[in-house]
Amino acid sequence: MADYKTTWREKIFYGVGAIGLDLSYGLFYSYLSYYLSSVLGLKEGFLLLLTPIARIWDGVNDPIMGTIVDNTKTKHGKYRPWIIIGALSNAIVLALLFTSFGMSGTKLYVYIAFMYILWGMTNTMADIPYWSMIPSFTNDPLDRNMVATVARTFSGFGQGLITVLTPIILPLLSSGISSNDNGYTAGGFSKWATICGAMLVTFAVVCVLSTKERNVVYNKEKFSFKEMFKVIAHNDQLVVFMIFAMISNAGWYLTSGTAVYYFTDVLEYPKAQSWFAMIGAVGSVLGLLVIPVLDKWFSNYRIYQISLLLTILGYILMYIFGPVLKIIIALDFCYILASIGIGSMFVAQTVFLADIVDYGEFKSGKRNESITFSMKGFLQKMAYTIQTVFLFGGLGIMGYNAQIKSGVINAQTKTAIGIICFAIPPVLIAISLIIFSTKFKLHGELKQQIHDYISERIAEGAED
Repeated sequence: MADYKTTWREKIFYGVGAIGLDLSYGLFYSYLSYYLSSVLGLKEGFLLLLTPIARIWDGVNDPIMGTIVDNTKTKHGKYRPWIIIGALSNAIVLALLFTSFGMSGTKLYVYIAFMYILWGMTNTMADIPYWSMIPSFTNDPLDRNMVATVARTFSGFGQGLITVLTPIILPLLSSGISSNDNGYTAGGFSKWATICGAMLVTFAVVCVLSTKERNVVYNKEKFSFKEMFKVIAHNDQLVVFMIFAMISNAGWYLTSGTAVYYFTDVLEYPKAQSWFAMIGAVGSVLGLLVIPVLDKWFSNYRIYQISLLLTILGYILMYIFGPVLKIIIALDFCYILASIGIGSMFVAQTVFLADIVDYGEFKSGKRNESITFSMKGFLQKMAYTIQTVFLFGGLGIMGYNAQIKSGVINAQTKTAIGIICFAIPPVLIAISLIIFSTKFKLHGELKQQIHDYISERIAEGAED
């Protein structure tokens, strides 16, 4: 059976769904920390405790959701019904998470903890089926790269909208007395989150109505917890992927999550973050073109290594021109280098997961897209946990919460914010590169063997 390909119309409308997902995702990972610590004034210790607890639950919840999706069979498909259910649920929780209803004290802490964990659960309901669809679209390697590239392009656009527009829109939506001097109020965050939630649902509906599931494998057997975790544990390349992707993503999240502190508290010019984000968006778009351009000469394995090296170089230059020399224009343009590498990195990771699905079937004879892709969301949340440890651990040590209340951020804290934002990330990405280069083996002859095996199974299924 010949490899089949998707149309450009379907690629584009599939990618549209990622915009909404990443509006919610971007607001959560880039601005929730600042909202909770600087606007609501929650203590750093609470946030350090909450994040690992949420991750423990995600470690159980995400594979369960993957199993549920893998065993779903409806007249509307396996993945698309869950995308709608998850998007609607996540939109509601996003708005509630950024709405405090005037609560304070213990009641506020309990409410935030509940909504924080619920956001992760509802995000999983939409995220897992969305990204799990990629292997069902096409089994052609180059076309699969392109589907992933288009989806990551729109995903980056969604996050770009958040980072570029939030510093501009928040002051316009804010009213009342702000807990800081930058026009960021609880009311403004609530309105902005509600708008983002509405767009999430809209884009999900467009995606679902414009795509078609093709090579879908429905699991006929019930999965026990033991069997579910066996799928994960027996796929050694999934475990390797989880480790190197989690570490590199944590480096990126440190920058995206700490940038608001850097531009607001260190530079005292929050709107400059919009320009910084816009420059980064340009780099991300260029990064999305790296794989389609370079795959004529290099494998995805080599392109990924090149991407991480470029990211490390960009970060080193950003730290030199930012916190050290304080030449902000140079900092912004060095961000292009890092963003090119990051954009390419995310596309490659999505493709690697599709390859890992094939590898799991190659090893066991069973195909588990959703369980495998559930690890994407889980590793992102684990990466966020690492970000939280560095960010709130550092801010807690420096006494940031007390300084915010006094209205004065001291020089030592500003230095620490610069280090967290620009110096720690390249170290994490370098560690990730070493693990990837020494442990990941889905390339070369083995990858070709897997592709041939999967193609034969599809052909046998078509004949049956």
